[in-house]
Amino acid sequence: MDKHLGQAISGFKAGCNKDYRRIVLGEEAPSPCVVAATQQAQRPRPPRSSYDREHGLLFASSYNDRLLLREGQLDRWLNYLADNPRRLLAKREHPDMFRVQFGLQIAGQSYAAIGNRFLLNHPVKRQVQCSRRLNEQEINSAVVLYLEEARGEAVLVSPSISPGEKAVMRAALDAHLPLIFISPMSFTPFTKPGGEFIEACSQGNLLILAPWENRSTTQALTRNECLALNEMTRTICEMT
Repeated sequence: MDKHLGQAISGFKAGCNKDYRRIVLGEEAPSPCVVAATQQAQRPRPPRSSYDREHGLLFASSYNDRLLLREGQLDRWLNYLADNPRRLLAKREHPDMFRVQFGLQIAGQSYAAIGNRFLLNHPVKRQVQCSRRLNEQEINSAVVLYLEEARGEAVLVSPSISPGEKAVMRAALDAHLPLIFISPMSFTPFTKPGGEFIEACSQGNLLILAPWENRSTTQALTRNECLALNEMTRTICEMT
């Protein structure tokens, strides 16, 4: 392109904002405060959805210029964009469920947390722990047993390490049952749940706890880390 992609995107967004102000707000020209706000639109700032709608700012800052290199990525991104309004509505209706809380103390361990922290107070919490040696039939049986307990008012708790644990937690998530997930990945102030986690958080059915700082998604879990996560899970389930 002769011009940088950012210039094309900025021009498109500015034109849409201008027409919105003219058609919806009845403004022939933007006021000085709108000009100043538009100039700031590319800089990070806290959400101000009411202000944005009132002043004709229809877009979040920046844009996504990710290169899609693998088959299926385009469809996943299109689905993600189509689902944006639902996710935004859930976050606006339940902001506390999507805000990262740092320094949550549980039995001497500090966690970052996203979701329904009241699940920690539930009287019945069940640790989901499955051997890596389980075959497919045994995993299916474990899923049935754990889901029966969850439907009987137990909150399932797990770091979802083994295939069996992943299968149980996935089935419980799909069934809209209450879960506490111990994540090995660290959170930042901008971390937010994705996919089905958004709906689970908005319904109060999910709490995600991250015990470690500065741990990336590319680091494989060590045996000692797996044991530590299982011990944290056991401690949480024994809380009264």
